[in-house]
This record gives sequence, C-alpha cells and structure tokens, in this order.
Amino acid sequence: MRAVLVRQPGGAEQLFLGEYPTPEPGEGELLVRVRATALNRADILQRRGLYPPPPGASPILGLEIAGVVERAGPGCGGWRAGDRVFALVPGGGYAEYVTLPAAMAMPIPDNLGFEEAAAIPEAFFTAYQTLFWIGRLQAGERVLIHAGASGVGTAAIQLARDAGADVLVTAGSEAKLAACRALGASHAFNYKEGPFARRVLEATGGRGVDLVLDFVGAPYWEQNLECLATDGRLVLIATMGGGVVERCDLRLLMAKRLQVTGTTLRSRSPEYKARLTREFVQRVLPRFAEGRLRPVIDRVFPWDRVAEAHRYMEANRNIGKIVLRVE
Repeated sequence: MRAVLVRQPGGAEQLFLGEYPTPEPGEGELLVRVRATALNRADILQRRGLYPPPPGASPILGLEIAGVVERAGPGCGGWRAGDRVFALVPGGGYAEYVTLPAAMAMPIPDNLGFEEAAAIPEAFFTAYQTLFWIGRLQAGERVLIHAGASGVGTAAIQLARDAGADVLVTAGSEAKLAACRALGASHAFNYKEGPFARRVLEATGGRGVDLVLDFVGAPYWEQNLECLATDGRLVLIATMGGGVVERCDLRLLMAKRLQVTGTTLRSRSPEYKARLTREFVQRVLPRFAEGRLRPVIDRVFPWDRVAEAHRYMEANRNIGKIVLRVE
C-alpha cells in the first residue's frame, strides 16, 4: 500500500509518499480503506523524532481516520465490508489501509462525509475526556479554553456550550477570536495583547473560572492559577510553550483548594479508549447527526501535499482541523 513515510527525523521536507506493507487484521480488528485523515500536533512531534508511537502501534503518522471497512477479522461483531467508519487510532492514519480494534470503530453519520468525519476523533475525544472525565465540568460552570481556535479548542467550545457551561477562550488573532465567538464563546481574549488573567477576572466579576484547559504549559502557569476560582481545576493537555515552571507558590494551590491534572490520550490503554468510544457514540455522536455539533475544518489537502499541510499547521494559521484527503 501507499503511505506517508519519514526519511529521517526532521522538517516537513522529510515526508514522502512511499510503499509500506499492508497490515493484516487480527482477532477483533478491522482493515479499513482510509479515505481521509487529519493532522495533529503529535504528528509534527513524531516527524521530528520527539514523540515515538506507543509499543505495538504503527510507526506511520496519523491518529484519526475515516474510511470504509475492507475486511473484518474474527470477532468483530456486526461490522461488515463496505461499512463507513471513523476512529481514533494509535498510529497509521497516513496510509491507504489501517487496522484498528473493532471496539474503536464508529459509524459515520449519514450527514457527514469522510473528510468531516476524519476531523472529529482526536479533537472531540480529547475535548470530551478533558472537559468531563477529568475536568468534571457541570452546567452553569465557567471554563477557560486556551488555543480556542485549534482543533481541540473548537471541539471543546461546542461541547462545553452544549453542556450548559459558560466558555471563555484565548487565541492569537481577531479572526480566531471571531471564530470562537461564533462557536459559542462568551468572551475571547487575544493573548498577544497582554496578560489574560486580569481580563478573565474582570469578565467573571472577580470570581474566576471553574476549569482551565491548557495546551501552553509553563508560560501560563501563574496566570492559570490566578484566574481559577476556589476549588478550580486545571487540566494540562500539552506544553507547547515549555514544560518547566521556574517558580511555583504551593500556598496558592492550598488556599484556593486547586486541582492540577496532566493527561495525554495516545498513551491510554485500549480498554480506556474503547470505553471512551462507547460513551462518545452514545452521548455525543447523535448530536452530529442533529447538527448541534460539527467538525470545524480549516483546509483539506490532498495527501501528496502533506509537507505543505504540516508547514501550514506549524505556522499556526489554521482555525480548526487540517485534513488530508487520501487518494
């Protein structure tokens, strides 16, 4: 089969379309003909040699796919060849074919195409588990979402608003702030215009927010704690700005009874991901069919322009997801 491969760790120029052995489905696995996949920051880190795939996962880039079942291995329940499916995968998405546990496969709603479906799994799964499983967000609470115009950010805004929460975001341009407001954010702050904590406190009448979803890390540490309300929760999803905090006043954590949790999704067990998939199918997937939720797609690239797509993401130009059409 054809697949996007990496010559050696480095820049986007190291990506090329080459040949790779077609995987074989095992017990409880589906072989899926990939029609679309989507970019994630993890792909860029893996391409640079900084984020190896988990043990047993495909070395090929790509954490989410949409396509058609080619063949079902033994013990795959009701899945049949020809079924339209999309899924979160631990790797292997940038290829013509991928194998995945049947427990991770989801039916594509009739109103969504392959490219739209491919833009959902990583962004919405990450947003859902960090908002509700880890962040325990409740209706009526306030949540601050950093990188609000990213794939996960645009998903988190929609999920939080759908759950009855008040959403505040940060982003880096007026176009991105406008997109966040259009998705349901009540307040949107440009982080390039100065500290956000003061503005968050002003917007909340001095109370602060109940939950913060952070992708930036160390540079936002003090401000995150400052704008959290008593009993607030901070969920660290990434450390794009750095992972080492120079100073940390533990007394503030204690005085406000704050909770800080770090998380990654890719390294979670298959059982955890299967449970997340089941709950997502039951509670969230119908909302896509109803039009209450939607994947936000910035651009679709043919997969022979994958290097251009990676450079586009690295330039932080996208609002929502960047999708690759596998042709």
